[in-house]
Amino acid sequence: MTRPLIGISAYVESAAWGVWRGVRSVLVPEAYVRAVTAAGGRAVVLPPDDEDGDVLAVLDGLLLAGGADVGPGRYGQPPDPRTEDRPDRDDGELTLLATALAAELPVLGVCRGMQLLAVAYGGTLHQHLPDVVGHEVHRPAPGVYGAHPVRFVPGSLAAAVLTGVNQVNSYHHQAVADPGRLAVSGWAGDGVIEAVEDPGRPFVLGVQWHPENEPDPRPITALVRAAAGDRPGAAVTAPDDAARSVGSRAT
Repeated sequence: MTRPLIGISAYVESAAWGVWRGVRSVLVPEAYVRAVTAAGGRAVVLPPDDEDGDVLAVLDGLLLAGGADVGPGRYGQPPDPRTEDRPDRDDGELTLLATALAAELPVLGVCRGMQLLAVAYGGTLHQHLPDVVGHEVHRPAPGVYGAHPVRFVPGSLAAAVLTGVNQVNSYHHQAVADPGRLAVSGWAGDGVIEAVEDPGRPFVLGVQWHPENEPDPRPITALVRAAAGDRPGAAVTAPDDAARSVGSRAT
């Protein structure tokens, strides 16, 4: 049986290996590839390219990976001094996302990828989360993941995929403020939105944490299974205004 092809959006960053230093490179953390492979998929790394959504014609699913911030101009805000955006990634990933949605492909957004999903669906972001929640739990220190509780809406796609999960890791300083046309299906204990989804589609899911670095990367496994034709059904109503804001649904 042919393994489903999962496109993973890639970074363009200065990198170093062997004798090479400061080489502009296309890369993605291997953890994403390992998680896709372990779930039975075949990972395909996608460099930023805002003119090549056609690549989705040969893929079975799309994973929007984490990374630098989404440009605030995409959601009508001036940049905060602490925002570090990548216009090339925004252009390329929004093209991929639009094509994937038009083709009804399964889509998973991870961290930045979830934020990009929200922006694509008409939402907005908090540009520096500690200013909103008053702490650094979601990014304790450079290169250090935070751990915090999470809960999901019963009957949602997120709840179906993450049955029994009540704690996740995090590494982000931005977060979804308004999910736009997406439904919110998960929150951290402080009310930060941790999961969003499109209830009108079989599998469009965003998670704010990094499942590729979890021992049990269920969202990525679910993406691969959906791409292979096993699409879990779930019903989530669109969020009301109170559900859109950080802190309004804290436990």
